[in-house]
Amino acid sequence: MDVSTEENGGVLVVTATTETARFHALWLRDNALDDETRDARNGQRLITLSDIPGDVRIAAAEAEGGQVVCIFAPDGHVARFPVRWLMAHRYDVADQAARLDPEIETWDGSLTPVPVADMRDLERDDAALSDWLGAAVRYGFAKVTGLGTEEGGLFRVVDLFGYVRETNYGRLFEVRSEINPVNLAYTGLGLQAHTDNPYRDPVPSLQILACLENSAEGGASAVVDGFAAAMRLEAEDPDAFALLSDFPVRFDYSGTSGVRLQSRQPMIALSPDGQIQQIRFNARSIAPVVDVPFEKMEAFYAAYRKFDAIIDDPDMAVTFKLDPGEAFIVDNTRVMHARTGYSGAGTRWLQGCYADKDGLRSKHAALTNRKEPASGRA
Repeated sequence: MDVSTEENGGVLVVTATTETARFHALWLRDNALDDETRDARNGQRLITLSDIPGDVRIAAAEAEGGQVVCIFAPDGHVARFPVRWLMAHRYDVADQAARLDPEIETWDGSLTPVPVADMRDLERDDAALSDWLGAAVRYGFAKVTGLGTEEGGLFRVVDLFGYVRETNYGRLFEVRSEINPVNLAYTGLGLQAHTDNPYRDPVPSLQILACLENSAEGGASAVVDGFAAAMRLEAEDPDAFALLSDFPVRFDYSGTSGVRLQSRQPMIALSPDGQIQQIRFNARSIAPVVDVPFEKMEAFYAAYRKFDAIIDDPDMAVTFKLDPGEAFIVDNTRVMHARTGYSGAGTRWLQGCYADKDGLRSKHAALTNRKEPASGRA
């Protein structure tokens, strides 16, 4: 390992094996890991930016046992940085922006095997749970078997990693035919692949659906990777991708007495550096499009139609029929779910609930020892 400074101590240069990275002195001082800067128990920062001298620089730096020791001027503060930590947080890269988070793997209908685990293994084996949570992070969905058919059993799935997010539909909701449904999900109609509750801000980021009975003809479930669909749209028609990510649409729901939910977001939401963050797609709940200029409305609808066609492409979908005692979880900010229509003969009864993926990702990170020393509660 080689360590040096540049720009009169304004920049640290670290070369480890074949990688070289540069770090600004201010960035290093702000992100120092020592007990004067971070609480040793929870990793929260004990200083604010105004506590750091405006003319901070690196007076001296040296390698010491897999760490870089920096002495800062003008206050003489000493901080140690593990080289592995520095390289994991490097920002001196040629192309920072990527369309997808590196943890994400896109897929289409050829995905095999479908990520699945037995509930009994998940509840007693941390390694099995870590693998299953990792699959849910990577693919945006995963199945569970061996759940049983008790009402409310889907809460066991949420208990693996977090908490139920209650909505106007209740702590859980029944997915079966109703005489006067407040939502088309509560009918025997087929449903196009969609994300749930796009009219909320924020949307519930996880949905769990558990099967209690499924003897009806039809009623197969399907999932479509919205990120893969967006990437395909961009590859086939970059202008269409730009239109759906540049302009917001509105979603609206008022099917329940006393409830009027509305949001205004793009179908394909990007971070400021261009990474795909979220898909909102639900033909049942989209309101009139009024935020696209007149001269671009026809092109916008052409883009919407292309995205719709990609989502409906059978080659994009993984299809399965849930058996009683099985469930699946989807990242509702990414993966769209659908179902085929089903007949009045027999019974199809699912129960659903919502949760949030920060809990899932936190549990996975804790199980895989990826919690970083600079993390903490805000």
